[in-house]
Amino acid sequence: MSVEAQFRTHEVHNQPEPMPGYNLWRSDLPLQQAIARHGAEWAADNLDAMGQQVGHELMEAGELANRHRPELHSFDRYGRRIDEVEFHPAYHQLMAAAMANQMHSFAWNNAERPGAHVARAGLMYLYGQADAGTCCPLTMTYASIPALRHSPELAAQWVPRLLSSDYDPRTLPAEQKRGCTIGMGMTEKQGGSDVRSNTTQALLQPDGSYRLIGHKFFFSAPMCDAHLVLAQTGQGIGCFLLPRVLPDGSLNGVRIQRLKDKLGDWSNASSEVEFLGATAWLVGQEGRGVATILEMVALTRLDCMIGSASMMRQALTQALNHVRQRAAFGRLLIDQPLMRNVLADLALENEAAVALTMRVAAAVDASPRDEQEAAFARITTAIGKYLICKRGPLVTNEAQECLGGLGYVEENILPRLYRQAPLNSIWEGSGNVQCLDVLRALRREPETRDALFAELTAARGLNRDYDRQLDWLAQGFADPNELEMRSRLLVERTGMALQASLLLRSNQPGIGDAFCRARLGAERGSALGCLQPGDPVDLLIGRAMPQWGG
Repeated sequence: MSVEAQFRTHEVHNQPEPMPGYNLWRSDLPLQQAIARHGAEWAADNLDAMGQQVGHELMEAGELANRHRPELHSFDRYGRRIDEVEFHPAYHQLMAAAMANQMHSFAWNNAERPGAHVARAGLMYLYGQADAGTCCPLTMTYASIPALRHSPELAAQWVPRLLSSDYDPRTLPAEQKRGCTIGMGMTEKQGGSDVRSNTTQALLQPDGSYRLIGHKFFFSAPMCDAHLVLAQTGQGIGCFLLPRVLPDGSLNGVRIQRLKDKLGDWSNASSEVEFLGATAWLVGQEGRGVATILEMVALTRLDCMIGSASMMRQALTQALNHVRQRAAFGRLLIDQPLMRNVLADLALENEAAVALTMRVAAAVDASPRDEQEAAFARITTAIGKYLICKRGPLVTNEAQECLGGLGYVEENILPRLYRQAPLNSIWEGSGNVQCLDVLRALRREPETRDALFAELTAARGLNRDYDRQLDWLAQGFADPNELEMRSRLLVERTGMALQASLLLRSNQPGIGDAFCRARLGAERGSALGCLQPGDPVDLLIGRAMPQWGG
């Protein structure tokens, strides 16, 4: 008899099986309905393919890419400066899959079809559940297209490369590659979000190019084939396209000083760089660089919303997988009323996040043809980014609690999601920046207020708590006293009112009313899991439950 058999201490039982492979698209009814509601159901096959690949291949790749972080190699073995970032093969697997599924390009490749940006948002929502870090270069590539189009000659060269479905990580001149990605460099040490305090100088050359001298404190992702950066010109700040490799095959004058040691986002490389006379080309007009790059920022903010909603969904999925198998006090956790309250509230938060995110994506779709939708998109990208990205860490932590101590152990995905969750509220402008942008839009563009309240008033009369909230908001924004100081509360309540309006009009009986009670009502709780008797707990859990093995 073996020692193990002779001194057996216990048998492992009442522990859940690991989450099986599944199709994320087929398992997400709220996402399917949001896609259809905004006219993008024609992309169902693309979303189904992405959902299948994520659930059966890419979840493990995401784990590996985060476990094996990028490494900077400044020099080769012979002392030549190379500034190469080495990634684990799983990173390249993720990037190749995302680009093959057009996560970065789907909206532009299908720009004439209704709901193209909504469908592309769905692709990112599914993909981001496997890995958020690789979303960074893919997001920036997607978002760079409107900015580049301010310079038709540059756009003619670069846009076809950026819309390619081929992932090509080789260090080569862009014109020799099968496909390219693009990054961004805005912030400097002394300014952060205050980019007008940037000191990097752009010096005009006889051939029409510029030489950049200065630095960037955050430069993501350094292995992209080019970056859009801001620098000072004689006319003010300009936006510049800065290639990584010059046409002759030499490295541009960009030197990576170090990679950031970040709380999360481990699969992605973020860096600090110096520009030593780096060659760049002006995008748009001198002195209009901030306005030019803000067209990119508007879309990356949308992706912050998508990313946070995506993490909410995966955290909820992990919790559901655990509680459907784990028993305590004589019953499965999923059958216990208090746990069901928590699960239903997590599902409600995710439904609200998806509804608002896809509504903003639909406004982006309609913007070229509809001035009111364009105004709505301008203000709600900031409102939605503020609210959804603030709620992400709360949702992720509550999902961890559903697993107990296992939710805090690095052997599962939840600690990674929890580390990642705060990033979207910081990236592309912190919460205060979003609130100031909302106030700035309301002051300078009265049409944004009209578009916002047109959406809000569409649900008036459907719920008493909602109507009271709408009256409070109208008074709050009309009162100029200390408006900036109160703007966080106003923006938060506006975002929740937008979510309530969408859910009340979604033809899902009881869900909108439950949201109004839980988020807008007088007896609302500060934690998740405070739904009231009579709220549609079973419906919410049923809508959230994945189809395992699909």
